[in-house]
Amino acid sequence: MKDAPWFSRFANRVAHLAGHPATFGVAAGLMVVWAALGPLAGFSDVWQLTVNTGTTIVTFLMVFLIQNTQNRDSAAVQIKLDELIRATEVARNTMLDLEEHSEEDLRELRKEYCQLAAKARAERDRERGTRMET
Repeated sequence: MKDAPWFSRFANRVAHLAGHPATFGVAAGLMVVWAALGPLAGFSDVWQLTVNTGTTIVTFLMVFLIQNTQNRDSAAVQIKLDELIRATEVARNTMLDLEEHSEEDLRELRKEYCQLAAKARAERDRERGTRMET
């Protein structure tokens, strides 16, 4: 990851830290402190806006950071799956770039695999029935 662009490194680090239990503890602690300060602040508009603004900003920025890491993780998984398909002799290489196909193409392929699964289940059930009869 040393050669990755600075934003990728930054996004990975922040996403990792955001998912850490200690980060949850800090966030929960801040909410407790904020709630405890409510009576002292007279539950004022400023007191309410402080937490609303802070959480909105953090949420807004985290969406982009997490989406960035998700995009890279998803691309890496696709590449790994493509390599497995390519390396498997009986696999169809036409499956290598399915994420680029139309919804209609994907529905047709899904239908084909559902039919294959139904056929395999029927065959399995026939074999079980034959074994039980003997």
